[in-house]
Amino acid sequence: MIRHGILNPAIASLLRRVRHTNTLVIADRGFPSWPGVETIDLSLVDDVPTVLQVLDALRENFVVGPAWMANEFLTANDQPTREAFAAALASTELTHEPHVALKQRVPGAIGLIRTGDTTQYANVVLESA
Repeated sequence: MIRHGILNPAIASLLRRVRHTNTLVIADRGFPSWPGVETIDLSLVDDVPTVLQVLDALRENFVVGPAWMANEFLTANDQPTREAFAAALASTELTHEPHVALKQRVPGAIGLIRTGDTTQYANVVLESA
């Protein structure tokens, strides 16, 4: 029996298939489905779990290289929210780009983890280092 780390078998399996420079998406509850991209939906209720909670849980098993978020995240959210995401991604090369450009990265991802996060534009594309 697993005693620590990722307990969800679908996420554990997904992480084991991510290789160098592959990407993984952690998305808020409103992010659309993508045909052909494995999606693990963890959303339970509003803000359970959040993108930041999932990111924190994955960090032990996933070495993050560059990351991308939408420019719109910066204008749609308050300072504490922006600071929380910046702190969580402080060790990465974070690039903000138009939301449309961010969505164009999704079809090439190994998988997408949808959360219950209600933070607007709280979607992160992570590249494996």
